[in-house]
Amino acid sequence: MEPLIPGRASVPGITEPKDLIARARAGDTQAWGDLYREYAPAMFRFCRRALPTREDAEDATMEIFMKLREKLAQFDPSRSFTAWLYKVAANHCWDMLRRRKARHDKDTDDVDEIPLEAPEPNQLERLIEERTGEEVRKALSRLGARARMALVMRYYSDMSYDEIADALGVRRPFVGVVLLRARHELRQALLENSALAVGGAR
Repeated sequence: MEPLIPGRASVPGITEPKDLIARARAGDTQAWGDLYREYAPAMFRFCRRALPTREDAEDATMEIFMKLREKLAQFDPSRSFTAWLYKVAANHCWDMLRRRKARHDKDTDDVDEIPLEAPEPNQLERLIEERTGEEVRKALSRLGARARMALVMRYYSDMSYDEIADALGVRRPFVGVVLLRARHELRQALLENSALAVGGAR
């Protein structure tokens, strides 16, 4: 399981193919196809964490690459292509959730319900490393849409607080509140899922 920590905006084992990206930006269809094959699996995994179902993730992956192809000319080659790709993906997934009105009551701007004790990121990371990818996806699916999306944006696409605030349409100071609550809820969901699994095995 990939650790849930900032800095995951890279595709494991892949060095950015600058020549391939340049040819794709110039309109080379073959180069674009190669880029898709290289990055699509990682994009699907990202969408699978952010969205409720596998079908949603499959649709989103295709839509993201259609959007990327349209925006490729706008890409600044002096910056990280992978980081740019994840930001486009994160914004697209959040747009999907908003269009489907997937927000829950827990996504309101009520700061009075902030848990007094939320796990530190490194504590949550250790807990996640002990779980399978499917267990983490199930736990993420129990979070409200905004909480889940904030975690995915921050820890899987390495977006800044300003970028998350802009994508989610909230004030920057509220991003920390959302992440604090989301870490607490994810930890609780992981622990509850483990308890259910142990109980079912008896």
